[in-house]
Amino acid sequence: MNREVLRLSLPSMLSNITVPFVGMVDIAVAGHLYSSGLYTAAAHIGGISIGSMIFELLYWSFAFLRTATGGLVAQSYGKGDMRECGALFMRSLLLALLSVFLILILQWPFRKGALILSACSPEVASLATRYVMVRIWAAPATLSLMAFRGFFVGMQDSFSSMCTDLVVNVVNIISSIVLTIGVPALGFGGLGFDGIALGTVVAQYSGLLFAGFVVLSKYARVFAGPPRSRREAMGGREGIVRFMSMNKDLFIRSLCFIAIYSGFTMISSHYGDLMLSACAILMKVLMIFSYFTDGFAYAGEALGGRFIGAGDREGFQRCVRLVFAWSMGIAVIFILIYGFGGRSLARIMSPDREVISACMLFLPWLLLMPPLGCAAFTWDGIYQGATATRDVRNAMVLAAAAFILTWTAGSTMLGRGFFSTSATDGAAYIHVLMAAYFAHLLARTAYLSIRYGRMKKAAF
Repeated sequence: MNREVLRLSLPSMLSNITVPFVGMVDIAVAGHLYSSGLYTAAAHIGGISIGSMIFELLYWSFAFLRTATGGLVAQSYGKGDMRECGALFMRSLLLALLSVFLILILQWPFRKGALILSACSPEVASLATRYVMVRIWAAPATLSLMAFRGFFVGMQDSFSSMCTDLVVNVVNIISSIVLTIGVPALGFGGLGFDGIALGTVVAQYSGLLFAGFVVLSKYARVFAGPPRSRREAMGGREGIVRFMSMNKDLFIRSLCFIAIYSGFTMISSHYGDLMLSACAILMKVLMIFSYFTDGFAYAGEALGGRFIGAGDREGFQRCVRLVFAWSMGIAVIFILIYGFGGRSLARIMSPDREVISACMLFLPWLLLMPPLGCAAFTWDGIYQGATATRDVRNAMVLAAAAFILTWTAGSTMLGRGFFSTSATDGAAYIHVLMAAYFAHLLARTAYLSIRYGRMKKAAF
């Protein structure tokens, strides 16, 4: 079982290692753009942060394209029903392509609304708008890749998922640097700030081409067999209705994610470009551990779904125990990394002394997050493999409530002078914001831990 967990998790971790570097490179490149003289380093970083947040608002709403596909395909794989695996993939891919039209329609109001709510400076708003107007053209590839990743996870094929992610992330890093800074030796001076977003567009389509090649060359048997009508190939009306019904819970879950993570960025933007850039860097640093523990979450999703499909209760329980043991090991390692290397990680993303000093004010929070974060992400994977979407939805509703209540109570107390600090002290409010993020992790972990027994009983 340990070999199976590592077989599925290590490729995911290897590909995920490159994910934080994409964000770091984007912020680092933006933080070094002084040439125009119109924007500060903090403004460039803030523009990337707000622009990325807008796409999180858009794309997280469609995260069910991966999560639902992964769990359902894993269960069909456990039953040995390869034709249903193919039908599930086709449903997800069709939904992804249909969703592109909504993305293109909604991106304008999302952008306007996010800029109004974030109350960022005119410089940051201008840069964020430029970023969105370029990166939006990656939407067809980005949504389609969600369907491909879910299919790979469900088919117990983390290697193909890893290769796809590596293509996307490596191309993203290289193209963002080259398109932004240029290659003087070849006479190309670079596009400046706009090159960061264009690099992401190039990377997403590169990954889509690679994933399509893998499916056509490796999984032809999934789509083989006697000729079927289009309706039958898609699973029929009942299959589509079931797929959409399950995704309703995951859509609500995504909205709660949006409320928390976009709320984090929007709130931090109210306290100046310096606090916004510090929070952006801290969130990137904080999420590094998630890219490691997500590997075990994917293993829990793939193996858990497979064992449930096969009706193997003992294998499922053993899988859960081992996945959690590995995940908690990651938590311990990252407590040490943040404790001894937090300043160095912040310095990688910006040489600005003010930004680094601001980050160090909130470093202690990073030491508290990994245990709860690893548990929450691991539970998510296990529950998604079991297609226990109602519990996943409820956990995120409680988490969003915990985030909002903690922020509201803490900021109100600061404003009314309950603590010995100025009502305009941005750092004090950011500490409250960190506490609110911690509260959301605590709520997710507690609820899913309590519900595990009932979820397991329902699955078998």
